[in-house]
Amino acid sequence: MTRFCACGGPQTRVIDGRRRTVIPGLNDSHMHPIRGGLNYNLELRWDGVPSLADALRMLKEQAARTPAPQWVRVIGGWTEFQFADRRMPTLDEINAVAPDTPVFVMHLYDRALLNAAALRAVGYDKNAPDFPAGEVQRDRHGNPTGLLIANPNANILYSTLARDQSSPAKIKLILPGSSSASSTASASPVRSTPEADFRTIPTTMAW
Repeated sequence: MTRFCACGGPQTRVIDGRRRTVIPGLNDSHMHPIRGGLNYNLELRWDGVPSLADALRMLKEQAARTPAPQWVRVIGGWTEFQFADRRMPTLDEINAVAPDTPVFVMHLYDRALLNAAALRAVGYDKNAPDFPAGEVQRDRHGNPTGLLIANPNANILYSTLARDQSSPAKIKLILPGSSSASSTASASPVRSTPEADFRTIPTTMAW
């Protein structure tokens, strides 16, 4: 305490933390507060889910309560290494729990899994052209399997997700989503961050 007091002056305000941990307000240099707010209520979150069985159960339940033609989206916040199984879901498993509702599961920024319903919704079939950047994996008959590979970049993932124009009701979810996302952020020591998505207007948010 003496070491810090030596840096102060007549106008320095000293607050006694009473031996509690004090963390300064931090700036996170890479977050997506705008994109997160816009989509917070539109996504199924697998953050911290301990097993693949739990994740698939959540996906099945979400698909059952999602009205047509809306999609179920799992976007970021998870990795296969958090699961006790230490693996990603297979396309067969995703199709089994969500046979009729379009599902888009994104893993980091390297790949995405689309179930058969999502393939139909976006029109990816045997006659669909290849992407100039990115790969739509095909079976031996030339039919897309549902695996999108982000090579050399993730544009194939973003452009596919952008094809979900399923419901004007989404607009009603934007403001509650922004509020929920802000409430989550305000519980952390992070107090400001730029929006890192190059497709939005550059801005810095603080709270």
